[in-house]
Amino acid sequence: MPLDPRIRAVTDRIAARSRQSRAAYLERLRRAADTGPARAHLSCSNAAHAYAAMGPDQAALALGRQPNIGIVTAYNDMLSAHQPFETYPDLIRRAARAAGATAQVAGGVPAMCDGVTQGRAGMELSLMSRDTIALAAAVAMSHDCFDSALWLGVCDKIVPGLVMAAASFGHVPAIFVPAGPMTSGLPNDEKARVRQAHATGQASRADLMAAEMASYHGPGTCTFFGTANTNQMLLEIMGLMLPGAAFVNPGTGLRDALTEAAVTRAAAITRLGDDWRPAGHILTEKAFVNGLVGLMATGGSTNLVLHLPAMARVAGIQLDLEDFAAVAQAVPLIAKVYPNGLADVNHFHAAGGLACLVGDLLDAGLLHEDVETVAGTGLRHYTREPRLIDGALTWVEGPRDSLNDRILRPVRDPFQPTGGLTQLRGNLGTGVIKTSAVAPERHVIEAPARIFSDQQAVKAAFQAGAFTADTVVVVRFQGPRANGMPELHALTPVLSVLQDRGLKVALVTDGRMSGASGKVPAAIHVAPEAAAGGPLARLRDGDLVRLDAVNGRLDVLAEGFDARAPVTADLSANDWGTGRDLFARLRQGAGDATEGASILF
Repeated sequence: MPLDPRIRAVTDRIAARSRQSRAAYLERLRRAADTGPARAHLSCSNAAHAYAAMGPDQAALALGRQPNIGIVTAYNDMLSAHQPFETYPDLIRRAARAAGATAQVAGGVPAMCDGVTQGRAGMELSLMSRDTIALAAAVAMSHDCFDSALWLGVCDKIVPGLVMAAASFGHVPAIFVPAGPMTSGLPNDEKARVRQAHATGQASRADLMAAEMASYHGPGTCTFFGTANTNQMLLEIMGLMLPGAAFVNPGTGLRDALTEAAVTRAAAITRLGDDWRPAGHILTEKAFVNGLVGLMATGGSTNLVLHLPAMARVAGIQLDLEDFAAVAQAVPLIAKVYPNGLADVNHFHAAGGLACLVGDLLDAGLLHEDVETVAGTGLRHYTREPRLIDGALTWVEGPRDSLNDRILRPVRDPFQPTGGLTQLRGNLGTGVIKTSAVAPERHVIEAPARIFSDQQAVKAAFQAGAFTADTVVVVRFQGPRANGMPELHALTPVLSVLQDRGLKVALVTDGRMSGASGKVPAAIHVAPEAAAGGPLARLRDGDLVRLDAVNGRLDVLAEGFDARAPVTADLSANDWGTGRDLFARLRQGAGDATEGASILF
């Protein structure tokens, strides 16, 4: 089927908007590539330092005739999704030798687990860590010794930061290598039930701990469709990962075979061969539009509304919130994975997964097929899935039809006719709401506002029994400049309890929610933020607020609102403790949420 004219229009608009910046980026890429393999320009002393610790690979590196693959790793033991990366460098080096190449760990980057820091001071470093990761990865790649690179990362800010760095080194081929999701444990909806019971005193801390440990129980990505798994979907649909690699469990033969195949492919697509596939040629306007389509079709994490513009900007591409809104209107929701449904990503993968989803979207004309990917030319490569047959890795045609229509449906019979995210505009600013997990009868909430400046105050009010009527809970001074724009996911159990009691309740904030959030309507990323004098700073307790996800509106219905002076808040406590003092000056230069909330541009 020909490309949907709505998708073509969005792509053309992005290309026109980005014409100058993209041309400048591609010219820089061309100049960097034209200097030839980077190692050829090392002095003997430079080279000796680079190869000193490489043991059996020293001779091959010194000759400089084989591809040398850089490894940028986000390994640590704090993220279950990243723990399997501990053993990847040795596997990669062995696979590189077998492919006639060498491989070196270029460097490591920090990686925060939002699950550990949720509701705590460390969460205020979370969003800022994305740009820190991009900077750290750039330092790793600045050794300038690599013909291609393997990027080991999965979770929330890590993948966006690594993509930003890969785009900065756009002349170097880049393949992203995942670790895969942990096996299914306690169902996510049961975990949420225990959390709500604990919030109301009906479950003990021991009950809660048992539920959490049964849900997060082993190596691999958390199994809900939050930011980490949305990242993995994006990397496939944008052509930066091998087909079918995203959702294969760690510790399996297939997982190791896919990692080895990524090494072999990284050695094959360098400038030294005849199939050069630099990252900057894959990260095109069409690739980013494909990413937007995937985000809407799966009801992915709202965090990508922040990350995709920042990722694109490094590649000279300018994304706007209007692009998200336009794609959302063109693309139906065809996947339901928790928090949008009851299934986890393992169930989604078994139901047909990305191969089925990509194939259906291509057949419906909703994806650009004519793109370059690490697997080859054309997105049809991603309708195939990997198999390990008699010890050999091969790709076979993926399922054309869903194997479970409660999890994955065709475009002709979607869960809802439009995408899972909706842009909001009004006299309270610009924001976004994730509608894919919100019941339709809650898509419009109109109620008096209760104003808070931090999530602890909301919890205290809940414990005091202060919420007895329909309420729009406003948590302001949570934006990028105020305190780093933390996720407020710890409010989900509290607000869910109020909703289950029959109250109409919504959240409005200039902060973020986790990719795991969704049950309660939440207008998030509201900009301009309160700390910059945005409209949220003029709200008062009792103001009637209307959140209308159907028409994309966020308004306060109060006479004389625009004439009010914005309030200020003492934010000095945000500048100290848990490393926040080191980020205080960086936060002051953060951009608006509408532009990716970056400290880099």
